[in-house]
Amino acid sequence: MASESTPQQLLATALADGLAQIEASDSTDALKAVLTGLTGKKGSLVAIRSSLGKVDDLEARKALGQLVNEAMTTLEEASVVRSRALRANEFAAQIEQERVDLTELAMSAQASRRRGRMHLVTQATERLEDVFVGLGFQIAEGPEVETDFYNFEALNMPPSHPARSMWDTLFIESDIEGSVVLRTHTSPVQIRVMKEWPPPIYAIMPGRVFRKETPDATHMPVFHQIEGLVIDRGITFADLAGTIESFTKAFFGPGFTSRLRPSYFPFTEPSAEFDIRRPDGSWIELGGCGMVHPHVLRAGGLDPNEWSGFAFGFGIDRMAKERHGVEDLRDMYSDDVRFTEQFS
Repeated sequence: MASESTPQQLLATALADGLAQIEASDSTDALKAVLTGLTGKKGSLVAIRSSLGKVDDLEARKALGQLVNEAMTTLEEASVVRSRALRANEFAAQIEQERVDLTELAMSAQASRRRGRMHLVTQATERLEDVFVGLGFQIAEGPEVETDFYNFEALNMPPSHPARSMWDTLFIESDIEGSVVLRTHTSPVQIRVMKEWPPPIYAIMPGRVFRKETPDATHMPVFHQIEGLVIDRGITFADLAGTIESFTKAFFGPGFTSRLRPSYFPFTEPSAEFDIRRPDGSWIELGGCGMVHPHVLRAGGLDPNEWSGFAFGFGIDRMAKERHGVEDLRDMYSDDVRFTEQFS
């Protein structure tokens, strides 16, 4: 007659059977049912724990209780590992089931040529960058929220300077009133470049600028500029004129030329406006330029007795407007499909 199994043997059998059931579970729901059956009120391990009261020897009872706790922990750890694997498999199956084949849709979109494209201003910006990089310039960027120092004071416009009225400035609330602004031009980047880059400097600075203006056919409160800065030894106004002419022919084509007209800007001296002549003989005003003022060189940490330079800048939005024959700047930001389809 076979001897009756000991509690230790029953525990080992229950543990092995439980591990096998966990491994055989084929879903997270099935795994939860198995774990409940093993460790719940009617589970085999709980039945063994309940029988500990029948063990007379105190030390044996403690040892058996410890084995039951370890077996419970082993089953729970095995269920966690199995649950992770099952969840991963179920998630992969869900992804596969919900997968949408967009091949036909993509082919249809390509056939109908209804594809997205870059904004006209983005196109103009990238083309300008390519032209200037080809002329030996590097691209620099700066923050759109600026301090009064970089936006005005370092550009030869102290607080009392009347030229500040040339820009309808948008101010940001700060501890010191009027000390933080949305930049009104990309010229502050010139100061940052002079402070951070060792000369010689050949840089362009494209970016977004802000002014308190009412939108109309030729003005927007948010628009884009590109600024150029050259700092080197022996730079003259002739170098500025030559650069503007080289840019004109590289960007617009050999049938275009440029001219400079005297003007005034507080950060350049002498200063000029530059115009572009179309092949039909008509002229369009493009932007401003001039030799960097000695005060601006000093604000940038450079000695005007050693270094000289020139700067120029113009509106990218206007460039895109002229290039594509757009009559109203607001049309470029209207999201009107009838407008955008003209350039697709």
